[in-house]
Amino acid sequence: MFFDTLRFLIHSLCGLFVLVLLLRFYLQVARAPFKHPLCQFVMAATNFAVLPLRKLVPAMRSYDSATMLLAWLVALLSNVLVTLLSSVPEVFTFPQVWVALSLLSLLEVFKQSLTLLMGSVIVQAVLSWVSPYNPLMPVLDALTRPFLRPFRKANIGGVDLSPLVLLLIIQVILMLPVRMLEASFLTQLKVVL
Repeated sequence: MFFDTLRFLIHSLCGLFVLVLLLRFYLQVARAPFKHPLCQFVMAATNFAVLPLRKLVPAMRSYDSATMLLAWLVALLSNVLVTLLSSVPEVFTFPQVWVALSLLSLLEVFKQSLTLLMGSVIVQAVLSWVSPYNPLMPVLDALTRPFLRPFRKANIGGVDLSPLVLLLIIQVILMLPVRMLEASFLTQLKVVL
């Protein structure tokens, strides 16, 4: 029971930090207004880890590769710690374990990215009905606009259904290819463990 609680805490805390790192990365990609309090919070919460890593990892094509690498490393750390709680440390001598954990961590970053997009779309849709002039709307619009643009023609009776279409697509991606890949990587890991 203690180890289950510890696994939950490790997974939750690392997952939240990965989400904040991904939010930082995507806010920069989307060129969101950084004077917003949410953007200021994201920068302040991640600067301690991102700024030192930027000295070692340069930006690639104006993308903040240090932030994305750090998100992957935190996901990898989470998977390593959870695996350590579940098995003996000797399993880390097998290269297959490291490959499986690295791929699982990459998949976790992708899943968290989809979760971030899904949450942004939902909050934006709700705010568009409840409080369309909310100061958070420009930030959400910057994050979701590129993904909603292809579906803007999904308009029935003046109601924009593009968020619904995008949410359905994200759910299908999470249910089929992501779940299949995750099961495959976990199977590889369990064979060694």
